[in-house]
Amino acid sequence: MTTTAEPVAPEPPTAAAPPIAEPSRRTPAVVRLLVLATFVVILNETIMINAIPRLMTDLDITEQAAQWLSTAFMLTMAAVIPVTGWFLQRVTTRRAYAIAMSVFLCGTALATVAPVFEVLLVARVVQASGTAVMMPLLMTTLMTVVPAEDRGRVMGNVTMAISVAPAMGPAVSGLILQLGSWRLLFAAVLPIAGLITWRGLGQLENVGEPRSSAIDWFSVAAAAFGFGSLVYGLSRFGDGGTTTPAAIVLIGVVTIAIFVARQLRLQRRGTPLLDLRILRRPTYSLSLLLMSLGFMGMLGAMILLPIYLQNLRGLSPLETGLLVMPGGLAMGLIGPSVGKLFDRFGARTLIIPGSVGIVLALAGLTQISLAMPYWQILGLHALLMISLATTFTPVFTLGMGALPADLYSHGSSMLGTLQQVASAVGTALVVTVMAGRAESRVADGVSTAVAQLDGMRLAFVITAALSAAMVGIAFLLPKRPAPAPDPAPASESQGPDAVSLEKELEPAC
Repeated sequence: MTTTAEPVAPEPPTAAAPPIAEPSRRTPAVVRLLVLATFVVILNETIMINAIPRLMTDLDITEQAAQWLSTAFMLTMAAVIPVTGWFLQRVTTRRAYAIAMSVFLCGTALATVAPVFEVLLVARVVQASGTAVMMPLLMTTLMTVVPAEDRGRVMGNVTMAISVAPAMGPAVSGLILQLGSWRLLFAAVLPIAGLITWRGLGQLENVGEPRSSAIDWFSVAAAAFGFGSLVYGLSRFGDGGTTTPAAIVLIGVVTIAIFVARQLRLQRRGTPLLDLRILRRPTYSLSLLLMSLGFMGMLGAMILLPIYLQNLRGLSPLETGLLVMPGGLAMGLIGPSVGKLFDRFGARTLIIPGSVGIVLALAGLTQISLAMPYWQILGLHALLMISLATTFTPVFTLGMGALPADLYSHGSSMLGTLQQVASAVGTALVVTVMAGRAESRVADGVSTAVAQLDGMRLAFVITAALSAAMVGIAFLLPKRPAPAPDPAPASESQGPDAVSLEKELEPAC
């Protein structure tokens, strides 16, 4: 069954795969380089969380303004990633890598010397623009150069970059901030990213041939505005009041619906910005849904635990980072082993127990109290991180393996975009539920600490209930990806395929 998952496409990327993937049991050098670079750039998505108090003092800004340094990063990622499918088909691997890392380095250097908050905010947007390209580039390259029977093992390493990096961000920043200024967060990353860029450009090989294609700028604007508005509106929940955030979310949803309708129309000419045929693959769609629920649970826990540990238990940012670090490290260390198990036993053997572990960990966190032992918190967090690693690796491999080679870049772009949206949904959900419950309890006359604790418990109950849906989805997924059919020429795919897709998705528009 494993050999059937290798796509056979009449395009240069498949022809170039064998020499790069040799020997078959070793991770190709191009993938190792991209994993390392992706880890460094994605780490910056959450590295500012612990620096907010320091920034408020040094730059004389409010907490809401400081939060924008993380929100703007996430917004930019959501706006840029939909364009990467077209971008990666148009340029070579080396050029895409050079552009992404150069943009990231420029943003990091600017952030290091930023004299005022506004400059630092621009630097974060520039950083995110480079970061947005790296994950789709990594996923597309991996699916092209790694044989199907070896993808699980290699995808285990990728899990570390795209899942562990954001989980490790607060812990790493907590350690660095003990040494001095918030500028060290960027000054420490700059030489590492520079060295990785230099080594990568010296060793990276092009995978496949670029293809010239037109771009619809209306789609670019609609994707950027739609996904950006959706993420921004979700991030505004919990700041007080729900009318404005709900209106922004509604505008984002309407714009995304226009974007989808536009892609269906462009599908008939073979020039969509984001090829929605990927959603016609049930395995890919289910994997996308399960992954989104997993990221919602992970980000929800990442937001709630630091608030609980620092506000209610009195721990410092460094102590908080050290407490959650074992879970992040376990997630990274277990990734390669999970990948090997996937290659040997298939996806269901891992995804089902992994989903159950996520539910159990979040259910355990619903019992947090002012006296819960720290070892118990550490254990529940480690269980959550290990279960997420056990789930994410096979889900990524299964979903991408269900696509034909010509849709890899579009599949990875959709996956990256939904990751940002799911993260924003998870964050907005837990903050809104926690704040609403706390206000209600304070009105009943209980103390602020007890009210906030009750709000956190209810937020964990909601995330645990949502994660329970992951178990049901896990049973619907196959053991291994079904063979992807040969991609039809653009002229042929514009007819029945596009029409049937339009009929399937039309209600969403």
